[in-house]
Amino acid sequence: MRHGKKVNHLGRKAGHRKAMLRNMASSLILHKRIKTTVQKAKALQQYVEPVITKTKGNEVKEDKMNASRTAFRYLQDKTAVKELFETVADKVAERNGGYTRIIKLGTRLGDNAEMAIIELVDFNEMYTQSKGAATGSKRKRRRRGGSSSANTEAETVETPTAVVEETTETEAQESADNQEEEKKED
Repeated sequence: MRHGKKVNHLGRKAGHRKAMLRNMASSLILHKRIKTTVQKAKALQQYVEPVITKTKGNEVKEDKMNASRTAFRYLQDKTAVKELFETVADKVAERNGGYTRIIKLGTRLGDNAEMAIIELVDFNEMYTQSKGAATGSKRKRRRRGGSSSANTEAETVETPTAVVEETTETEAQESADNQEEEKKED
């Protein structure tokens, strides 16, 4: 029985599993997001987050050298280690863990496996921009009470719509006139 054994073997032997996680971690660091199954994404999250943590707080040259060698032991890819220490380490310096996000996509067509996207949290521009825009915008304030404020709001709303309607009528008249002139010329 497998009581208390927390490692997800992913249907592979130890050497194959380590190689797969190593390659997936390198791809995640280089491409910032990858599409895989949910179980592989969870296993990759446990594998890659300690590696990213090792990149933090290495101001001294000897510490950085040791951390990069340790990261290379996990990744076995020089370009991934270089990317990790140059770009990823700067963005995650202020974050205390939780460097990756798993987004479930649904099931795969062929074998009905649950699919997911695993991405580095600080590199998703769409999510960070929408979050920043929501917090950066000011709240619209309204006055409560008095009917005088309600009347002024109603007047301001009616005025622009009337202008819009007039412009559309004049445009319609001008287009009708242009069509009549074209018929007369022919």
